[in-house]
Amino acid sequence: MRNDLRSVLLATLALSTTLPALAENQGRGGRRAEEDLVGMRDVSSLSIGSPDGGVAGACPPVTSTYTNASFEGGQYVAQGGFAEGEIAACSYTVNASDFPLRIDLCEMIFATSATTVTTTTKWSILVWEGTPATGNIVATYSSDGKLLPHLVMQPGTNGTNIQFSIDPGDPEQIIVQDNGSRTFSIGFRIDDHNNQTQNPCLVAPPSGSNAFPTTDVGGLQAPSTNWLYLLNCGSLGCPAGWKTFGQLPTFCRPSGDWVMRVTWTPVNCALPGACCLPNGTCQLLTAAGCQTAGGTFNGDGTDCTGDACAQNLCPCCFASTGGCITLPPASCIAAGGVAGPTGQTCTGYVCFPTGACCLPDGTCIGPVSPEQCAAQNGVFKGNNTTCGPSTCPQPVGAACFPTGFCLQLTQSQAISAGATWKGPGTDCTDANGNGLADDCEPSNPADINGDGTVNAADLSQLLGSWGAAGGAADINGDGTVDAADLSSLLANWG
Repeated sequence: MRNDLRSVLLATLALSTTLPALAENQGRGGRRAEEDLVGMRDVSSLSIGSPDGGVAGACPPVTSTYTNASFEGGQYVAQGGFAEGEIAACSYTVNASDFPLRIDLCEMIFATSATTVTTTTKWSILVWEGTPATGNIVATYSSDGKLLPHLVMQPGTNGTNIQFSIDPGDPEQIIVQDNGSRTFSIGFRIDDHNNQTQNPCLVAPPSGSNAFPTTDVGGLQAPSTNWLYLLNCGSLGCPAGWKTFGQLPTFCRPSGDWVMRVTWTPVNCALPGACCLPNGTCQLLTAAGCQTAGGTFNGDGTDCTGDACAQNLCPCCFASTGGCITLPPASCIAAGGVAGPTGQTCTGYVCFPTGACCLPDGTCIGPVSPEQCAAQNGVFKGNNTTCGPSTCPQPVGAACFPTGFCLQLTQSQAISAGATWKGPGTDCTDANGNGLADDCEPSNPADINGDGTVNAADLSQLLGSWGAAGGAADINGDGTVDAADLSSLLANWG
Protein backbone atom coordinates (compact mmCIF):
# COMPACT_ATOMS: atom_id res chain seq x y z
CA MET A 1 0.00 0.00 0.00
CA ARG A 2 1.29 3.47 -0.84
CA ASN A 3 0.92 6.07 1.91
CA ASP A 4 2.99 8.85 0.40
CA LEU A 5 2.08 11.36 -2.30
CA ARG A 6 4.83 12.42 -4.69
CA SER A 7 2.64 14.35 -7.10
CA VAL A 8 2.08 18.06 -6.84
CA LEU A 9 -1.40 18.28 -5.25
CA LEU A 10 -3.79 21.16 -5.74
CA ALA A 11 -6.80 21.96 -3.56
CA THR A 12 -9.64 24.29 -4.51
CA LEU A 13 -13.00 24.66 -2.80
CA ALA A 14 -15.79 26.88 -4.13
CA LEU A 15 -18.73 27.32 -1.75
CA SER A 16 -22.11 26.26 -3.05
CA THR A 17 -25.42 28.06 -2.98
CA THR A 18 -27.68 25.98 -0.75
CA LEU A 19 -31.24 25.10 0.03
CA PRO A 20 -32.51 24.00 3.45
CA ALA A 21 -32.61 20.31 4.31
CA LEU A 22 -35.71 18.52 3.09
CA ALA A 23 -35.69 15.98 5.92
CA GLU A 24 -34.05 15.41 9.28
CA ASN A 25 -32.38 12.31 10.75
CA GLN A 26 -34.85 9.85 12.09
CA GLY A 27 -34.29 7.31 14.83
CA ARG A 28 -31.69 7.16 17.60
CA GLY A 29 -30.71 4.39 19.92
CA GLY A 30 -29.77 1.34 17.83
CA ARG A 31 -27.36 1.13 14.93
CA ARG A 32 -29.33 1.70 11.72
CA ALA A 33 -29.26 3.58 8.45
CA GLU A 34 -29.98 7.26 9.10
CA GLU A 35 -30.64 9.19 5.91
CA ASP A 36 -31.06 12.93 5.30
CA LEU A 37 -32.53 14.08 1.98
CA VAL A 38 -30.72 17.26 1.00
CA GLY A 39 -31.25 19.54 -1.96
CA MET A 40 -28.53 21.73 -3.46
CA ARG A 41 -28.41 24.19 -6.33
CA ASP A 42 -24.70 23.55 -6.75
CA VAL A 43 -22.00 21.10 -5.68
CA SER A 44 -18.52 22.48 -5.01
CA SER A 45 -15.31 20.57 -5.70
CA LEU A 46 -12.34 19.58 -3.59
CA SER A 47 -9.88 18.80 -6.38
CA ILE A 48 -6.77 16.77 -5.60
CA GLY A 49 -4.20 16.45 -8.41
CA SER A 50 -5.70 16.89 -11.89
CA PRO A 51 -9.53 16.99 -11.69
CA ASP A 52 -9.98 16.14 -15.35
CA GLY A 53 -8.17 12.82 -14.85
CA GLY A 54 -6.37 10.83 -17.47
CA VAL A 55 -2.89 10.91 -18.89
CA ALA A 56 -2.25 12.04 -22.45
CA GLY A 57 -1.94 9.09 -24.78
CA ALA A 58 -3.79 6.86 -27.19
CA CYS A 59 -6.10 5.05 -24.77
CA PRO A 60 -9.56 6.60 -24.29
CA PRO A 61 -10.52 6.94 -20.59
CA VAL A 62 -13.54 5.01 -19.25
CA THR A 63 -15.87 6.20 -16.49
CA SER A 64 -17.56 3.57 -14.29
CA THR A 65 -20.42 4.33 -11.91
CA TYR A 66 -23.72 2.94 -10.65
CA THR A 67 -25.38 6.19 -9.69
CA ASN A 68 -27.78 8.22 -11.81
CA ALA A 69 -26.71 11.41 -10.02
CA SER A 70 -25.34 14.27 -12.14
CA PHE A 71 -22.61 15.27 -9.65
CA GLU A 72 -24.05 18.77 -9.89
CA GLY A 73 -26.95 20.46 -8.13
CA GLY A 74 -29.94 18.34 -7.18
CA GLN A 75 -31.15 16.01 -4.45
CA TYR A 76 -28.87 13.61 -2.57
CA VAL A 77 -29.26 11.40 0.47
CA ALA A 78 -26.68 12.03 3.20
CA GLN A 79 -25.93 8.80 5.08
CA GLY A 80 -26.13 10.35 8.54
CA GLY A 81 -25.28 7.20 10.50
CA PHE A 82 -21.89 6.86 8.79
CA ALA A 83 -19.23 6.72 11.56
CA GLU A 84 -15.51 7.27 11.83
CA GLY A 85 -13.60 4.32 10.40
CA GLU A 86 -16.43 3.22 8.10
CA ILE A 87 -15.88 2.98 4.34
CA ALA A 88 -18.12 3.54 1.31
CA ALA A 89 -16.94 1.53 -1.71
CA CYS A 90 -17.97 0.28 -5.14
CA SER A 91 -16.54 -2.64 -7.13
CA TYR A 92 -16.40 -2.71 -10.93
CA THR A 93 -15.98 -5.77 -13.16
CA VAL A 94 -14.47 -5.09 -16.60
CA ASN A 95 -12.95 -7.07 -19.46
CA ALA A 96 -9.79 -9.03 -18.74
CA SER A 97 -8.14 -7.26 -21.70
CA ASP A 98 -8.57 -3.93 -19.89
CA PHE A 99 -5.94 -4.93 -17.31
CA PRO A 100 -3.59 -3.60 -16.23
CA LEU A 101 -5.46 -0.34 -15.86
CA ARG A 102 -4.55 3.06 -14.46
CA ILE A 103 -6.85 4.90 -12.02
CA ASP A 104 -7.17 8.45 -13.35
CA LEU A 105 -9.88 10.09 -11.22
CA CYS A 106 -11.96 9.05 -8.18
CA GLU A 107 -15.00 11.09 -7.14
CA MET A 108 -17.59 11.03 -4.37
CA ILE A 109 -20.06 13.62 -3.09
CA PHE A 110 -20.20 14.42 0.62
CA ALA A 111 -22.98 16.55 2.09
CA THR A 112 -23.93 18.51 5.19
CA SER A 113 -27.53 18.99 6.28
CA ALA A 114 -28.39 22.28 7.99
CA THR A 115 -25.14 22.35 9.93
CA THR A 116 -24.56 25.25 12.29
CA VAL A 117 -20.75 25.11 12.24
CA THR A 118 -17.92 24.80 9.74
CA THR A 119 -17.11 21.09 9.50
CA THR A 120 -13.67 19.59 8.96
CA THR A 121 -13.56 15.93 7.92
CA LYS A 122 -10.41 13.84 7.64
CA TRP A 123 -10.74 11.23 4.92
CA SER A 124 -8.91 8.55 2.96
CA ILE A 125 -9.28 6.99 -0.47
CA LEU A 126 -8.51 3.30 -1.06
CA VAL A 127 -8.07 1.21 -4.23
CA TRP A 128 -8.29 -2.60 -4.38
CA GLU A 129 -7.52 -5.35 -6.85
CA GLY A 130 -10.74 -7.37 -6.61
CA THR A 131 -13.54 -6.57 -4.19
CA PRO A 132 -13.03 -4.74 -0.88
CA ALA A 133 -13.94 -7.88 1.03
CA THR A 134 -11.50 -10.29 -0.63
CA GLY A 135 -9.11 -8.20 -2.75
CA ASN A 136 -5.73 -6.61 -2.10
CA ILE A 137 -5.31 -2.90 -1.36
CA VAL A 138 -2.97 -1.38 -3.93
CA ALA A 139 -3.18 2.29 -2.91
CA THR A 140 -4.21 4.34 0.11
CA TYR A 141 -4.01 8.11 0.46
CA SER A 142 -5.13 10.02 3.57
CA SER A 143 -5.77 13.72 4.00
CA ASP A 144 -3.18 15.53 6.09
CA GLY A 145 -4.37 19.14 5.77
CA LYS A 146 -1.22 20.05 3.83
CA LEU A 147 -0.44 18.18 0.64
CA LEU A 148 -3.78 16.41 0.79
CA PRO A 149 -6.43 18.79 2.19
CA HIS A 150 -9.11 17.81 4.64
CA LEU A 151 -12.75 18.26 3.60
CA VAL A 152 -13.87 21.64 4.99
CA MET A 153 -17.53 22.66 4.51
CA GLN A 154 -19.24 25.87 5.60
CA PRO A 155 -22.39 25.95 7.78
CA GLY A 156 -25.67 25.10 6.07
CA THR A 157 -26.73 22.44 3.59
CA ASN A 158 -23.82 21.92 1.20
CA GLY A 159 -22.38 19.36 -1.13
CA THR A 160 -18.73 18.82 -2.07
CA ASN A 161 -17.39 16.46 -4.72
CA ILE A 162 -14.01 15.10 -3.62
CA GLN A 163 -12.07 14.62 -6.85
CA PHE A 164 -8.85 12.66 -6.36
CA SER A 165 -6.26 12.00 -9.05
CA ILE A 166 -2.53 11.50 -9.36
CA ASP A 167 -0.69 14.20 -11.31
CA PRO A 168 -0.13 12.86 -14.87
CA GLY A 169 3.57 13.71 -14.60
CA ASP A 170 4.09 11.53 -11.53
CA PRO A 171 5.88 8.31 -12.52
CA GLU A 172 4.09 6.42 -9.73
CA GLN A 173 0.54 6.14 -11.03
CA ILE A 174 -2.13 3.89 -9.46
CA ILE A 175 -1.93 0.71 -11.58
CA VAL A 176 -4.38 -2.14 -10.93
CA GLN A 177 -3.70 -5.70 -12.10
CA ASP A 178 -6.26 -8.44 -12.67
CA ASN A 179 -6.24 -10.80 -9.68
CA GLY A 180 -8.37 -13.28 -11.60
CA SER A 181 -11.71 -11.67 -10.78
CA ARG A 182 -11.57 -8.98 -13.51
CA THR A 183 -12.66 -6.61 -10.74
CA PHE A 184 -11.28 -3.50 -9.07
CA SER A 185 -12.77 -1.32 -6.34
CA ILE A 186 -12.44 2.18 -4.91
CA GLY A 187 -13.61 3.44 -1.54
CA PHE A 188 -13.76 6.56 0.63
CA ARG A 189 -13.25 6.33 4.39
CA ILE A 190 -14.03 8.90 7.07
CA ASP A 191 -11.01 8.87 9.38
CA ASP A 192 -12.14 11.66 11.69
CA HIS A 193 -15.52 13.39 11.84
CA ASN A 194 -15.76 17.03 12.77
CA ASN A 195 -17.83 16.10 15.82
CA GLN A 196 -18.44 12.43 16.67
CA THR A 197 -19.50 13.01 20.24
CA GLN A 198 -20.44 9.54 21.48
CA ASN A 199 -20.19 5.85 20.66
CA PRO A 200 -21.72 5.67 17.14
CA CYS A 201 -23.16 2.26 17.96
CA LEU A 202 -25.45 4.07 20.43
CA VAL A 203 -25.76 7.60 19.04
CA ALA A 204 -25.17 8.54 15.41
CA PRO A 205 -22.67 11.35 14.71
CA PRO A 206 -24.66 14.61 15.05
CA SER A 207 -26.06 15.66 11.69
CA GLY A 208 -25.82 19.34 12.59
CA SER A 209 -22.04 19.33 12.84
CA ASN A 210 -20.70 16.65 10.46
CA ALA A 211 -20.39 15.83 6.77
CA PHE A 212 -21.45 12.45 5.36
CA PRO A 213 -21.09 10.44 2.10
CA THR A 214 -24.18 10.42 -0.10
CA THR A 215 -26.34 8.00 -2.06
CA ASP A 216 -28.67 8.96 -4.92
CA VAL A 217 -32.44 9.28 -4.94
CA GLY A 218 -33.00 6.89 -7.84
CA GLY A 219 -33.33 3.77 -5.72
CA LEU A 220 -30.83 0.98 -5.20
CA GLN A 221 -29.85 -0.39 -8.63
CA ALA A 222 -26.61 -2.30 -7.85
CA PRO A 223 -27.04 -4.07 -4.49
CA SER A 224 -24.20 -6.54 -5.13
CA THR A 225 -21.52 -3.98 -6.11
CA ASN A 226 -22.19 -1.17 -3.62
CA TRP A 227 -20.23 -1.91 -0.45
CA LEU A 228 -20.20 -0.68 3.13
CA TYR A 229 -17.63 -1.41 5.82
CA LEU A 230 -19.38 -1.22 9.20
CA LEU A 231 -18.07 -0.97 12.75
CA ASN A 232 -18.66 -3.92 15.02
CA CYS A 233 -21.54 -2.87 17.24
CA GLY A 234 -22.39 -6.39 18.36
CA SER A 235 -26.08 -6.98 18.91
CA LEU A 236 -26.93 -3.31 18.62
CA GLY A 237 -27.73 -3.46 14.93
CA CYS A 238 -25.96 -3.74 11.58
CA PRO A 239 -23.59 -6.65 10.86
CA ALA A 240 -19.91 -5.74 11.08
CA GLY A 241 -17.20 -5.72 8.39
CA TRP A 242 -17.56 -5.64 4.63
CA LYS A 243 -21.08 -6.12 3.32
CA THR A 244 -22.71 -5.43 -0.01
CA PHE A 245 -25.94 -3.45 0.21
CA GLY A 246 -27.75 -6.63 -0.75
CA GLN A 247 -26.27 -8.44 2.29
CA LEU A 248 -27.51 -5.82 4.76
CA PRO A 249 -30.82 -6.07 6.59
CA THR A 250 -33.38 -3.50 5.51
CA PHE A 251 -32.92 -1.23 8.52
CA CYS A 252 -29.17 -0.94 7.73
CA ARG A 253 -29.38 -0.73 3.94
CA PRO A 254 -29.00 2.64 2.15
CA SER A 255 -31.90 3.41 -0.17
CA GLY A 256 -29.79 4.26 -3.24
CA ASP A 257 -26.41 3.73 -4.88
CA TRP A 258 -23.29 5.54 -3.67
CA VAL A 259 -22.75 8.84 -5.51
CA MET A 260 -19.32 7.67 -6.57
CA ARG A 261 -17.54 7.24 -9.89
CA VAL A 262 -14.09 6.37 -11.18
CA THR A 263 -12.34 7.25 -14.44
CA TRP A 264 -9.71 4.76 -15.58
CA THR A 265 -7.62 3.92 -18.64
CA PRO A 266 -6.37 0.56 -19.98
CA VAL A 267 -2.57 0.69 -19.92
CA ASN A 268 -1.92 -1.57 -22.90
CA CYS A 269 -4.13 0.25 -25.35
CA ALA A 270 -1.64 2.20 -27.46
CA LEU A 271 -1.27 3.82 -30.87
CA PRO A 272 1.70 3.08 -33.11
CA GLY A 273 4.65 5.43 -32.98
CA ALA A 274 8.03 5.94 -34.58
CA CYS A 275 10.26 2.90 -34.04
CA CYS A 276 13.93 3.38 -34.86
CA LEU A 277 15.29 0.02 -36.01
CA PRO A 278 18.91 -1.11 -35.65
CA ASN A 279 19.52 -0.61 -39.40
CA GLY A 280 18.69 3.08 -39.07
CA THR A 281 15.27 2.94 -40.70
CA CYS A 282 12.04 4.08 -39.07
CA GLN A 283 8.75 2.17 -38.94
CA LEU A 284 5.41 2.89 -37.29
CA LEU A 285 4.96 0.15 -34.66
CA THR A 286 3.41 -0.21 -31.22
CA ALA A 287 5.73 -0.07 -28.24
CA ALA A 288 5.57 -3.85 -27.87
CA GLY A 289 6.18 -4.42 -31.58
CA CYS A 290 9.14 -2.06 -31.56
CA GLN A 291 10.66 -3.88 -28.60
CA THR A 292 10.24 -7.21 -30.41
CA ALA A 293 12.02 -5.75 -33.45
CA GLY A 294 14.93 -4.60 -31.29
CA GLY A 295 14.21 -0.95 -32.00
CA THR A 296 13.91 2.22 -29.93
CA PHE A 297 10.33 3.49 -29.48
CA ASN A 298 9.84 7.25 -29.69
CA GLY A 299 6.38 7.26 -28.07
CA ASP A 300 2.68 6.80 -28.86
CA GLY A 301 1.56 8.89 -31.82
CA THR A 302 5.03 9.96 -32.97
CA ASP A 303 5.86 9.67 -36.68
CA CYS A 304 8.84 8.92 -38.90
CA THR A 305 9.25 12.35 -40.43
CA GLY A 306 12.48 14.35 -40.46
CA ASP A 307 15.24 13.17 -38.13
CA ALA A 308 12.98 10.99 -35.95
CA CYS A 309 15.73 8.39 -35.61
CA ALA A 310 18.77 10.67 -35.58
CA GLN A 311 19.47 9.67 -31.99
CA ASN A 312 20.31 6.16 -33.23
CA LEU A 313 22.62 7.25 -36.08
CA CYS A 314 26.17 8.51 -36.36
CA PRO A 315 28.53 9.89 -39.02
CA CYS A 316 30.46 6.93 -40.42
CA CYS A 317 33.90 7.85 -41.84
CA PHE A 318 35.94 5.72 -44.26
CA ALA A 319 39.71 6.16 -44.13
CA SER A 320 40.29 4.84 -47.66
CA THR A 321 38.25 7.62 -49.25
CA GLY A 322 37.81 10.21 -46.51
CA GLY A 323 34.10 10.02 -47.18
CA CYS A 324 31.20 10.00 -44.72
CA ILE A 325 27.71 8.47 -44.68
CA THR A 326 25.16 8.47 -41.84
CA LEU A 327 24.61 4.98 -40.41
CA PRO A 328 23.73 3.20 -37.17
CA PRO A 329 26.98 2.67 -35.21
CA ALA A 330 26.82 -1.15 -35.53
CA SER A 331 26.39 -0.95 -39.29
CA CYS A 332 29.28 1.53 -39.55
CA ILE A 333 31.68 -0.72 -37.69
CA ALA A 334 30.56 -3.78 -39.66
CA ALA A 335 31.29 -1.87 -42.90
CA GLY A 336 34.81 -1.04 -41.78
CA GLY A 337 34.12 2.60 -41.00
CA VAL A 338 34.97 4.77 -38.05
CA ALA A 339 31.82 5.65 -36.06
CA GLY A 340 31.43 9.26 -34.96
CA PRO A 341 29.26 10.60 -32.11
CA THR A 342 25.79 9.03 -31.88
CA GLY A 343 23.01 11.51 -32.53
CA GLN A 344 24.91 13.38 -35.27
CA THR A 345 24.86 13.12 -39.05
CA CYS A 346 27.56 13.75 -41.64
CA THR A 347 26.32 17.30 -42.15
CA GLY A 348 29.05 19.58 -40.84
CA TYR A 349 31.05 16.68 -39.40
CA VAL A 350 34.81 16.42 -40.16
CA CYS A 351 35.85 12.80 -40.40
CA PHE A 352 39.65 13.01 -40.03
CA PRO A 353 40.62 16.39 -38.60
CA THR A 354 44.26 17.50 -38.35
CA GLY A 355 45.69 20.71 -36.99
CA ALA A 356 48.05 22.43 -34.61
CA CYS A 357 48.81 20.91 -31.19
CA CYS A 358 50.12 22.89 -28.21
CA LEU A 359 52.40 20.85 -25.93
CA PRO A 360 52.79 21.49 -22.18
CA ASP A 361 56.16 23.25 -22.72
CA GLY A 362 54.54 25.79 -25.06
CA THR A 363 55.88 24.38 -28.29
CA CYS A 364 53.58 23.75 -31.23
CA ILE A 365 53.57 20.70 -33.47
CA GLY A 366 51.40 19.79 -36.39
CA PRO A 367 49.45 19.09 -38.33
CA VAL A 368 48.52 16.09 -36.18
CA SER A 369 45.24 14.34 -35.35
CA PRO A 370 43.41 15.00 -32.06
CA GLU A 371 44.42 11.51 -30.91
CA GLN A 372 48.11 12.12 -31.64
CA CYS A 373 47.96 15.44 -29.80
CA ALA A 374 46.26 13.88 -26.75
CA ALA A 375 48.92 11.15 -26.63
CA GLN A 376 51.49 13.89 -25.91
CA ASN A 377 49.28 15.64 -23.35
CA GLY A 378 48.76 18.46 -25.80
CA VAL A 379 45.80 20.70 -26.61
CA PHE A 380 44.36 20.29 -30.13
CA LYS A 381 43.64 23.70 -31.67
CA GLY A 382 41.12 22.54 -34.26
CA ASN A 383 40.89 21.21 -37.79
CA ASN A 384 43.09 22.96 -40.37
CA THR A 385 44.83 25.13 -37.74
CA THR A 386 48.56 25.76 -38.18
CA CYS A 387 51.44 26.58 -35.88
CA GLY A 388 52.27 30.27 -35.67
CA PRO A 389 54.15 32.60 -33.32
CA SER A 390 51.09 33.08 -31.10
CA THR A 391 49.32 29.76 -31.60
CA CYS A 392 50.38 28.31 -28.26
CA PRO A 393 50.53 30.38 -25.05
CA GLN A 394 53.82 30.08 -23.23
CA PRO A 395 53.60 28.06 -20.02
CA VAL A 396 54.27 29.64 -16.64
CA GLY A 397 56.24 28.20 -13.76
CA ALA A 398 57.97 29.14 -10.54
CA ALA A 399 60.52 31.95 -11.01
CA CYS A 400 62.84 31.90 -7.98
CA PHE A 401 64.65 35.14 -7.10
CA PRO A 402 67.94 35.31 -5.12
CA THR A 403 66.02 37.04 -2.30
CA GLY A 404 63.89 33.90 -1.80
CA PHE A 405 60.87 35.54 -3.43
CA CYS A 406 58.84 33.56 -5.96
CA LEU A 407 56.58 34.55 -8.87
CA GLN A 408 54.85 32.50 -11.52
CA LEU A 409 56.29 33.72 -14.83
CA THR A 410 57.07 32.48 -18.31
CA GLN A 411 60.63 31.40 -18.96
CA SER A 412 61.47 34.55 -20.92
CA GLN A 413 60.04 36.75 -18.16
CA ALA A 414 62.08 34.89 -15.51
CA ILE A 415 65.31 35.32 -17.47
CA SER A 416 64.63 39.03 -18.00
CA ALA A 417 64.09 39.46 -14.24
CA GLY A 418 67.22 37.56 -13.27
CA ALA A 419 65.26 34.73 -11.67
CA THR A 420 65.75 31.00 -11.96
CA TRP A 421 62.85 29.41 -13.87
CA LYS A 422 61.87 25.99 -12.53
CA GLY A 423 59.93 24.78 -15.56
CA PRO A 424 56.31 24.53 -16.74
CA GLY A 425 53.80 23.41 -14.15
CA THR A 426 55.86 24.47 -11.12
CA ASP A 427 54.43 27.05 -8.73
CA CYS A 428 55.05 29.14 -5.64
CA THR A 429 53.28 26.89 -3.11
CA ASP A 430 54.92 26.78 0.35
CA ALA A 431 53.48 23.52 1.66
CA ASN A 432 56.00 23.09 4.51
CA GLY A 433 55.51 26.68 5.73
CA ASN A 434 59.20 27.54 5.97
CA GLY A 435 58.87 30.81 4.08
CA LEU A 436 60.22 29.50 0.79
CA ALA A 437 58.28 28.19 -2.19
CA ASP A 438 58.82 24.45 -2.26
CA ASP A 439 59.95 24.55 -5.89
CA CYS A 440 62.52 27.23 -4.99
CA GLU A 441 64.15 25.44 -2.05
CA PRO A 442 67.75 24.39 -2.70
CA SER A 443 68.28 20.69 -2.96
CA ASN A 444 70.53 19.46 -0.12
CA PRO A 445 71.21 15.72 -0.01
CA ALA A 446 72.16 16.02 3.67
CA ASP A 447 68.59 17.12 4.48
CA ILE A 448 67.50 13.49 4.51
CA ASN A 449 63.93 14.06 5.72
CA GLY A 450 63.40 17.10 3.49
CA ASP A 451 62.26 19.46 6.25
CA GLY A 452 64.60 22.23 5.08
CA THR A 453 67.15 21.87 7.89
CA VAL A 454 70.04 19.44 8.51
CA ASN A 455 69.67 18.50 12.15
CA ALA A 456 69.32 15.68 14.67
CA ALA A 457 66.32 14.23 12.85
CA ASP A 458 68.50 13.66 9.77
CA LEU A 459 71.31 12.23 11.93
CA SER A 460 68.88 9.79 13.55
CA GLN A 461 67.64 8.66 10.15
CA LEU A 462 71.24 8.19 8.91
CA LEU A 463 72.28 6.14 11.95
CA GLY A 464 69.12 4.04 11.60
CA SER A 465 70.17 3.22 8.02
CA TRP A 466 73.86 2.59 8.82
CA GLY A 467 75.35 -0.03 6.54
CA ALA A 468 72.31 -0.09 4.26
CA ALA A 469 72.78 -0.26 0.50
CA GLY A 470 71.67 3.13 -0.86
CA GLY A 471 68.53 5.00 0.09
CA ALA A 472 67.88 8.58 1.19
CA ALA A 473 70.63 8.36 3.85
CA ASP A 474 73.26 7.54 1.20
CA ILE A 475 74.19 11.23 0.91
CA ASN A 476 77.20 10.82 -1.38
CA GLY A 477 75.49 8.21 -3.49
CA ASP A 478 78.25 5.62 -3.32
CA GLY A 479 75.82 2.80 -2.58
CA THR A 480 76.47 2.44 1.16
CA VAL A 481 75.45 4.44 4.23
CA ASP A 482 78.74 4.85 6.08
CA ALA A 483 81.20 7.31 7.62
CA ALA A 484 81.48 9.31 4.41
CA ASP A 485 77.78 10.09 4.57
CA LEU A 486 78.06 11.00 8.25
CA SER A 487 80.87 13.42 7.42
CA SER A 488 78.75 15.10 4.71
CA LEU A 489 75.81 15.43 7.10
CA LEU A 490 77.96 17.04 9.82
CA ALA A 491 79.47 19.42 7.29
CA ASN A 492 75.96 20.68 6.42
CA TRP A 493 74.68 20.76 10.00
CA GLY A 494 72.22 23.54 10.65
